[in-house]
Amino acid sequence: MGRVKPKYIKSLAEKLLETYPDRFTDSFEENKKAVAELAEIPSKTVRNKVAGYITRLIKRRKAQEKAETAA
Repeated sequence: MGRVKPKYIKSLAEKLLETYPDRFTDSFEENKKAVAELAEIPSKTVRNKVAGYITRLIKRRKAQEKAETAA
């Protein structure tokens, strides 16, 4: 099983995704750059965790949309 993300990671990621939905893709590298531009995060570790969580959310949304269209 994976690790549980802290609340501040999830809330920051969801806020960024809500504010800038068109800036993020399912690519971690692109999301990492976008998070660095959009948020004042001093820690590289936290930035990467936020970018990873955003990537995961985007992929999950795409999978749900694909499943809904197939059904």
